[in-house]
Amino acid sequence: MKKSIALIQMKVAFANPDENYKRIEGLIATAIEQQPDIIVLPETWNTGFFPKKQLRELADRNGERTIAIMSDLAKQYSVNIVAGSISDLRGDKVYNTTYIFNREGMVVTHYDKVHGFTPSGEHQFYEGGRGIHTFQLDGISCASAICYDLRFPELFRKVTTQGVDLFFLPAQWPMVRLSHWECLNKARAIENQMYLCAVNSAGEAGNTTLAGNSLLIDPWGEELVHLGAEEAIQVGHIDLDNMADIRESINVFRDRRPELY
Repeated sequence: MKKSIALIQMKVAFANPDENYKRIEGLIATAIEQQPDIIVLPETWNTGFFPKKQLRELADRNGERTIAIMSDLAKQYSVNIVAGSISDLRGDKVYNTTYIFNREGMVVTHYDKVHGFTPSGEHQFYEGGRGIHTFQLDGISCASAICYDLRFPELFRKVTTQGVDLFFLPAQWPMVRLSHWECLNKARAIENQMYLCAVNSAGEAGNTTLAGNSLLIDPWGEELVHLGAEEAIQVGHIDLDNMADIRESINVFRDRRPELY
């Protein structure tokens, strides 16, 4: 099974949802010209990461605005959308939430970021998620996480033991730790023998320069897409027909000894 994935490395306007919603519609319209099967967006593209005290005012209540727009676009273009993540106000708490849409515009699932980035105080403004998830897009077994989750390999191994072939990671990762971004994404793809699509933001988040360098990596750790530091859109292609052969050639899932560690 061959699929094409559009990585939208967006320059997010900090604390300006109206501008970001308008911008993302234009970027998706541009990406669709290349007829991708899946479109992937970065982390907290509606507000930026993160306006702190303004967050509750700017967050999308119950994801309603995001769901309405992404559902219409997914259905209009008959494309799957991994809608990065948004600042999502539910009840009196803000979550860092990924919504997944199929070609019919239906919300397949959503995921709340589990690990808040404590060095920047994310845990003080966003409520942490309570679980991981898997889902299907065009018959492909998928999973996703968000940014700082990348540093927790247990999360990735947990879902890949459930047969996940394609993993998505929206992020707002800083330039100062670019080497970590590149290394850890490759490691997660290699050690779990899966395709990994990691879409970062470009530009600035407050005083932080974002790294860009979005990646599409195959199960051997080879880069199929590697963007630069600026806003960009690129489509990469994956081939899932060879997954069984790759996993059998070095069968880490058979050879692991979880009873010992």
